[in-house]
Amino acid sequence: MSALALQVRVISERSVRRTLRQPAAIIPAIVFPIMLLFVSAGGLQSAENLPGFPDVSYFDFALAVTFMQGAIFATGGAGTDLATDIDTGFLNRLSLTPMSGAALVLGQLGGAIVLGIFQATCYLAAGFLGGATIASGIGGVIVLYLLVILMAIGFGALGVAAALRTGNGEAVQGLFPVLFVLLFLSTINLPLDLIPITWFRWVATVNPITYLVDAVRSLIITGWDWPTLAAGIAVAIAIAVLGILLSAVALRGRLQRT
Repeated sequence: MSALALQVRVISERSVRRTLRQPAAIIPAIVFPIMLLFVSAGGLQSAENLPGFPDVSYFDFALAVTFMQGAIFATGGAGTDLATDIDTGFLNRLSLTPMSGAALVLGQLGGAIVLGIFQATCYLAAGFLGGATIASGIGGVIVLYLLVILMAIGFGALGVAAALRTGNGEAVQGLFPVLFVLLFLSTINLPLDLIPITWFRWVATVNPITYLVDAVRSLIITGWDWPTLAAGIAVAIAIAVLGILLSAVALRGRLQRT
């Protein structure tokens, strides 16, 4: 286990350094969600007058969406870096060392986690500048960071799995629009019970992103809504486990082919 921990640390440090050296990847992942937050809050402010809408400003309601967008950016970041390693032959050389597959997959997520934490800090700062408050207090902010880390691991692992399966950075980037469509088919704009279109409400109900958005939103506008929070954490863990399992299977297939 000590050898595995050392390997994970080494790969994680490399992943973090690569992430920090790519401002072109970091800046859009921070600026775009914040811009969309202020645009949507201004354009959809009238939703506050709908019967049944939470007794908060639409800005507070929309703040949760930025954290979900940040998690989706983790998919492309972690996956694209690994696809580059495959393309340059680094993965093949690494396979000749005692480095374990688990260390490679887990360590590759280090950059996604660091970026996720930095994004969350920027989103919170933008929220506070816009007048938002966190109903769950300091404890809720801590839980929010933990949830952000889980989402970064989950979506980052999906990107890693795609990179190992295809070996192509463009294929990994193709996941982004798919996930973005799922984001807009969730409860990002309205609570589930206020969505008027039946098929849209049904899709949002079965969409796992809905439960992630609602969990983050509950910490911001409700406080300690334990059922909603538990559902969001369970979905985040499920995505993380699925992503890591898919990455392990894809890595085994990648090494067998090479």
